[in-house]
Amino acid sequence: MLACFAFCAAVLLAQDVPVGVIVALKKGSREGLTRYVGETMDLTIGSESGSKDRETALNEIAAFWETNKVVGFDVKHEGKRDESSFIVGTLKTVNGNFRVNCFFRRVGNRYVIHQIRIDKTND
Repeated sequence: MLACFAFCAAVLLAQDVPVGVIVALKKGSREGLTRYVGETMDLTIGSESGSKDRETALNEIAAFWETNKVVGFDVKHEGKRDESSFIVGTLKTVNGNFRVNCFFRRVGNRYVIHQIRIDKTND
């Protein structure tokens, strides 16, 4: 039993795309994203873009979610290359749909978000 638990914990820690990120996107949860953001992150929301420190990026994402209440998130593509991975999906909000590109890089034994891009779609 203990060996099974240790194996499951190791598998979860080694995931290329943390499941918690997808859950946070589905809920529009700043708190859910917090543990997956590195010290800095490139953030693009619409035409606003820049390299942000952790707190600024999380605050800007939370402000976006405040204006665009999230009702769901569907992953459309997922991939991995070398020490990085990504997801592309559709964020469903009360104000329409947004395409989300989320890129991860490996830091130590886990993957952290190093870039998020959120663009309005015509869906």
